[in-house]
Amino acid sequence: MFRPKIPTMPQPTGLATPPAAVEPTALAPAVPAPPASVAPALSRQTVQLTPGTVLALIGGGTAVVLVVGAVLVSMLLAVAVTATSVAVCAVVARSLLSHR
Repeated sequence: MFRPKIPTMPQPTGLATPPAAVEPTALAPAVPAPPASVAPALSRQTVQLTPGTVLALIGGGTAVVLVVGAVLVSMLLAVAVTATSVAVCAVVARSLLSHR
């Protein structure tokens, strides 16, 4: 009754295909590439930050920091409440066992 039952590995069903043969390939020596001609630098457009977008970015970042902080503080509070309740249970159990 208390002995664990070890599961048996069932036999595979259906046809098993053999693994494909791997053929080695020959490596060719590296040939140095001719020097490339200097291409003109591509002009990239710079991002223009207006005062409105700067305020939106600051507001979004602040909101993210506040939300993450609130989640972390709530998790810490949950751990503290759990630890306190376990400590109270331990003190009650200790006092009950000491009277016997």
